[in-house]
Amino acid sequence: MGFGSWVLPVYAFVALVFLAIPIAYTFVFSFNDALKSNVVWRGFTLNNWTNVCAKIEVCEAFGNSLVIGVVATVIATTLGTMIAIALVRYRFRARSQISLLLFLPMATPEVVLGAALAAEFLTAGVQKGIGTIIIAHTMFCISFVVVAVKSRVSTLDPALEEAGRDLYGSPAQVFWRVTFPLLLPGIIAAALLSFALSFDDFIITNFNAGTTSTFPKFIYISAARGIPAEANVIASAVFFLAIILVLITQISAEARRKRLEKEGK
Repeated sequence: MGFGSWVLPVYAFVALVFLAIPIAYTFVFSFNDALKSNVVWRGFTLNNWTNVCAKIEVCEAFGNSLVIGVVATVIATTLGTMIAIALVRYRFRARSQISLLLFLPMATPEVVLGAALAAEFLTAGVQKGIGTIIIAHTMFCISFVVVAVKSRVSTLDPALEEAGRDLYGSPAQVFWRVTFPLLLPGIIAAALLSFALSFDDFIITNFNAGTTSTFPKFIYISAARGIPAEANVIASAVFFLAIILVLITQISAEARRKRLEKEGK
């Protein structure tokens, strides 16, 4: 057995354990019978899971993050999809420059982006809150949506849409019955990525939130004295929900691939 044949598996195992330790810590301490802090283990309890909103500020911050994530995702996905279609399907002045500008939010450090947006809101006299957070999140999420959907649009076969037009379908009918279903996997992937980025964001949010609390912001502020066990419950639940969604997606994709292979034989 060569040196390289066991180094990579060992490295992968160590990396996996290193990444799993914070997740395991969060999950285990979600059952801690904590009082004011959640740093020292005091005993096992299920009260944190059965009464997760005992600390109302935890659920309030989580609810704000959900609202912001959903609204920002809907807006960014809608606008980003339209921009992606326009960039791939149409030729117009400044098309290349717009494509370049769309990558700037992805390449710009978040601290710079957050500070710039905060300065603009301050100059415009806009009161910071959920509205400003949604605007900020929509702005940087659009870039990721455009990149994801643009690659999907580029792979579409124009002959399928031409067939729809040959069957006397109106532009709207061709889009909703042919183009949109073909784009849907890319749109869903872009929406999920957009929501994850929005829900998880702290730096840009912290610059533009004002007194509004979001889940990442609440976690950061609470970390100094020990994150409440209820916050660990929500974080654990979100993690396991994400794992379940990934598994469902992978299983569905594999089942669909096998079905298509079977039909093709």
